[in-house]
Amino acid sequence: MGIGVGEAAGGGGAQGVPAGDWEREPHPSDSLRTFGAVVQALREHAGLSRTEFGARVQYSKHTVESVELGRRMADEAFVEHAEEATGNTGALRKAARHLTRGEAGLAAWFRRWARLEREAVSLCTYECRLVPGLLQSEAYARALFENRIPLLTDEQLEAQVAARMERQRMLSERPTVPFHFIVEEAVLRRRLGGAEVWREQLGYVLEHTLPRNLTLQIMPLEAEYHSCMDGPLRLLETPEGRRLAYSEGQESGRLIGDSKEVRVLQQRYDTLRSQALHPKDSRALLERLRGET
Repeated sequence: MGIGVGEAAGGGGAQGVPAGDWEREPHPSDSLRTFGAVVQALREHAGLSRTEFGARVQYSKHTVESVELGRRMADEAFVEHAEEATGNTGALRKAARHLTRGEAGLAAWFRRWARLEREAVSLCTYECRLVPGLLQSEAYARALFENRIPLLTDEQLEAQVAARMERQRMLSERPTVPFHFIVEEAVLRRRLGGAEVWREQLGYVLEHTLPRNLTLQIMPLEAEYHSCMDGPLRLLETPEGRRLAYSEGQESGRLIGDSKEVRVLQQRYDTLRSQALHPKDSRALLERLRGET
C-alpha cells in the first residue's frame, strides 16, 4: 500500500537524465529515515558538505538534505553515485534493498508490525477493544474512524479506511498461513455504527473466517478464568522461526522482541485458547448474535 512517487525534472544527471528533486514522501517510513542517517554519516565521514556531496552524486544540495532527513526515496542512480562518493563500502547498496515508503493510513508506531505481518508464517491476535482490523467490514472501519478524537479530515478518514481494507488482502493472498483470532464477546455485542453496521460486521466475520487457515474463538462473558487481562496482544512467527509480539495502547504501540517476554506472552495466549469457546461454538454464538434484534 505504498504511495507511488513519480520522478520530477531537476538538474542534469548522468547521460542527460534529469536527476534533481523528486516528489516529497507524504508519509516518511522508518527505513527512509534510517537510510538517510547512514547517508549523512558516510558523507560526514568523507568530509563532504551537502553541496560538495551533491556535486559528486549529481543531485542538488536540497535533494541530498531531503534524502538524509528521510523525506525522499533515493533512486538507483543516487545510491550508486553515493556509494562511489563514500568509498564503495557497499553499505548503501545493502541498505537500499530494505527501503520502503511510508504507508498512508497506518499509524507510525504500527508500520513495522504491519510489514512483519506480511512476511509472517503464522499470526495470532487477541482483541478486547474492537473487532481485529483484519476482520473489519468497511462500514465498521468507517464508523470506527468517524469516532476518532481529534476528528479526522475527510481525506484522512478515507486513507485510514483504504489502508485497513488493503491490509486485509493478505488473508486471501496467503491461504496456507494460519491466522488465529480470539475476540471478547463484549466486543462483538457492541453495536458500533448502529444495528445495521453491527449485523453486517457479524456476517463479515462469519464469512471471512470460513477458510481453513483462519480460526476464530470467542471469549465468553461468563468465563471464570482469563489469562490475558493485561490487554490486547498480537504474536507472529517470522520465516526464520523468530517469535515476536506487539502490544498497543492509546496513541502508542510496542514491538516486543525479547525472547523471554515473548515466551510469557505466548504462554498467556496459549492458555487463553483453552479458555475461549471452541471455534464451532464461537461461530454458533456469532449466528445467534446476528439473529438478535
